[in-house]
Amino acid sequence: MTETATAPTAPLRARAEIDLGALRANVRTLRARARGAQLMAVVKSDAYGHGAVPCARAAVEAGAAWLGTATPEEALALREAGLDGRLMCWLWTPGGPWRAAIEAGIDVSLSGMWALQEVTAAAREAGLPARVQLKADTGLGRNGCQPGEDWAELVAAALRAEADGLLRITGLWSHFACADEPGHPSVAAQLTLFREMLAYAEQQGVRPEVRHIANSPATLTLPESHFDLVRTGIALYGISPSPEVGTPADFGLRPVMTLAANIALVKRVPGGHGVSYGHHYITPGATTLGLVPVGYADGIPRHASGTGPVLVDGKWRTVAGRVAMDQFVVDLGGDEPPVGTEAVLFGPGDRGEPTAEDWAQAAGTIAYEIVTRIGTRVPRVYVNEEQAG
Repeated sequence: MTETATAPTAPLRARAEIDLGALRANVRTLRARARGAQLMAVVKSDAYGHGAVPCARAAVEAGAAWLGTATPEEALALREAGLDGRLMCWLWTPGGPWRAAIEAGIDVSLSGMWALQEVTAAAREAGLPARVQLKADTGLGRNGCQPGEDWAELVAAALRAEADGLLRITGLWSHFACADEPGHPSVAAQLTLFREMLAYAEQQGVRPEVRHIANSPATLTLPESHFDLVRTGIALYGISPSPEVGTPADFGLRPVMTLAANIALVKRVPGGHGVSYGHHYITPGATTLGLVPVGYADGIPRHASGTGPVLVDGKWRTVAGRVAMDQFVVDLGGDEPPVGTEAVLFGPGDRGEPTAEDWAQAAGTIAYEIVTRIGTRVPRVYVNEEQAG
């Protein structure tokens, strides 16, 4: 898990400030958009780089009825931290740990017969029924059971195991491929197939607690997909699923992470001076350079070399030359801010700083990757830990 701190005890080279007040507000906003459905706060990958346990606690405080993780290790860590509400985990490989999940009351996702066989064997050993959710592949082509004979076989076998007291089928679910592309024909096709696969399972006798397919973009733009539960990941952290869907402000969301570092060196250099590996940037004239002490080992994308934006002393600067492992340079254009001046790589944007989406555009990627990749050398500093009121 990422090292965390509630407040810096010494000057920090860099820090990722996590605003738990913004996260709680985002949960409330998302719940309002999905009235009638419960909300799952997805905290996989250390809460998209924000810190799983603090973010999970804040989300539950704001009304999230479920938590979601990818791996069982992530789910078990939440249980060990005392989070004892509804918790689902969906990325399983042969060997489990099924029994530990059963004993911890974790909902496990099943996409095929091999997983059903392993979880029922673990349930026999544990002497406890497993909580399982059957995943339908409605068109994403990753995890999930294919429609037709495969789905019929899985449903029938799960119902037999339920009758034997080995499991409880708690959910039926699927995942969109292109919900972040409004109007994409696959969205309607997947929704239709999901309804058909739901109807078949329920006709056979499945009585799920929850049915769900809506991810963040579908939660924001596709109310007919909300069913009993919506799974919000990136939107929880105040980031839009894609520019095509809308900006965070369009949906009343606020980015939760602000990434900043302290300038380590400011120096004057002449024109024609090469900067960083390969000299891909040459100073056009006499200027000043500022050294920002974070690099790709901290999660700063090397693909943003020459393009990544940084706010220094109230002005946008751009990465000059290549991002190195531990540092990069910005051309300060002759300005000489004091060493130790804050360089803000991204944040909510309301102080004029770049956003994670700006970095995504600079690196040719998505904002999910920008926040998730921030490494363990960057301490998370939590603010607004206590819920107001």
